[in-house]
Amino acid sequence: MKKINSAWKAALLVSLIVWGCKKQEVEDQSEISITPYEKAAPTNNVVFGGTSTYVVFAWNDLGMHCLNPTYDKMVILPPYNNLKVQVVKRGKVPSLVTAGLTVSYSIDNNTYSAGKQNYGQFWTYAQQLFGVTLPLNIGLTGNGLSGKMVAETGFFSADGIPVVPVYDNGVKDPYQQATITVKDGAGKIVATTKTVIPTSDEINCAQCHGNSKIDAFDDILTKHDLAHSTNLMGSKPVLCAQCHASPALGAPGDGSSKYLSQAIHGFHAKTGATCYNCHPGETTKCSRSARHTSADGNCTACHGSMANVASTIDAGRVPWENEPNCVSCHKSVSGVETGTTLYKNAHGHGNLFCSACHGSPHAMIPSLIAKDNYQAIQYQGSKRPVKTIGSCGVCHNSSRGGDGTIQNFAQKHGGANPKIKIACITCHTEITTETAKWPHAFQWSNSGGVR
Repeated sequence: MKKINSAWKAALLVSLIVWGCKKQEVEDQSEISITPYEKAAPTNNVVFGGTSTYVVFAWNDLGMHCLNPTYDKMVILPPYNNLKVQVVKRGKVPSLVTAGLTVSYSIDNNTYSAGKQNYGQFWTYAQQLFGVTLPLNIGLTGNGLSGKMVAETGFFSADGIPVVPVYDNGVKDPYQQATITVKDGAGKIVATTKTVIPTSDEINCAQCHGNSKIDAFDDILTKHDLAHSTNLMGSKPVLCAQCHASPALGAPGDGSSKYLSQAIHGFHAKTGATCYNCHPGETTKCSRSARHTSADGNCTACHGSMANVASTIDAGRVPWENEPNCVSCHKSVSGVETGTTLYKNAHGHGNLFCSACHGSPHAMIPSLIAKDNYQAIQYQGSKRPVKTIGSCGVCHNSSRGGDGTIQNFAQKHGGANPKIKIACITCHTEITTETAKWPHAFQWSNSGGVR
């Protein structure tokens, strides 16, 4: 029995590796229609990182983390990025696993942050700004640019990673990439993957503030002092969240000032500024999902105008904690309604986070940035077109598998030894034909193969 079991495992492992490293058999692709704005960027050198026992999914919890370019004057956000990981033990009914495994992360070609541009100022002024003295290249939570992730309930996490958008060779790139490595109790690597850990300092206040005689941040502090009788210019460096509460930093503010988001959006709504004037940006694309991106990042479709962002906070909404959810647009589909739970914290099929299959907020698969699509290609086994993990539109001219019947599906994709392997077999060793058990209960719209 042991010999049979070992042979089965070996055969499955070989088949998975072959499936992951080569393009799988596909059909109906000549019918696929992809409009220009929906073309996902392809990525190369993708290697299937799972085994016959485990696969791993990883993501960051925002589409783009921002950080200040300097820390000696006015500071909005520190270098602070998060990663989340879920490890799946494959099976007819897969399960999420944390016990007996260790998960580590490292930032590709990026091993330090201090000493690059002016980011070292963060460590110089950490005590004055955040009340802590930090070793170089260690963030506010004690994490560096590589290390072990913490096992939590159903997932692993690493918060406060002080990554900056510059490689060790000096090249600037906001779409930094992390390698995730999973090891068993014996120290053997059992699964790997890569995910984007994005960060940008494109907070371009100089578009409107400052001039040839005064720095943009100094200009803002000077005007704030004149308007509100403060002494910020004499207190540099100043953390905005010391007075203006910012849930993004867990900062309660001084109790007498507006939320930082309310103050900034409310003021700039009257100046004719647009979202990308402050949020990354004209160069860095904060919102880069192929289905959710327009010239302005499509920000207002979900978040409303800047005036609306401010007025809803004034009416009681808590910024960063009460935000739009997917059901606002994607109605009447199982699992889309998450109530007050944010997309980045919500769970779906098999208790996976929504982000595990759909990608990070603002960078949902398919993405216009190639590296965002790494895991979709890794687990779909096909490069044309990139789709959300599990979508039939990878091979068919419909996200729901074309006009075929469930009998046709069962003959080609169902059971424990399917003729054509699909993304479901990434986690499942046997694929059921009960569509009610599929992601979103197979209720998502037929998008013509472009979902």
